[in-house]
Amino acid sequence: MKRRYLLIRGGKKDIENAILDYIGILGWANSSPYFVGQKGKEWILAVNRKELDRVKASFAVYPEKIEVIKVSGTLRGIK
Repeated sequence: MKRRYLLIRGGKKDIENAILDYIGILGWANSSPYFVGQKGKEWILAVNRKELDRVKASFAVYPEKIEVIKVSGTLRGIK
């Protein structure tokens, strides 16, 4: 599975809830997100490449502020 890595500023629970609220459980399964690590107050999230737009859209409509700082195809590019 090809993945994209997102550097996100926001709470871990808020990130999870934003994805579940917007794209639902089936979308969660399709995007298969998992947290790779934490860098200060920023999280590194890996998602399926095909679902990247839907995941980013879920952050945009969520009431709490979740900011996508950078998107990369490799972990090295994120760090």
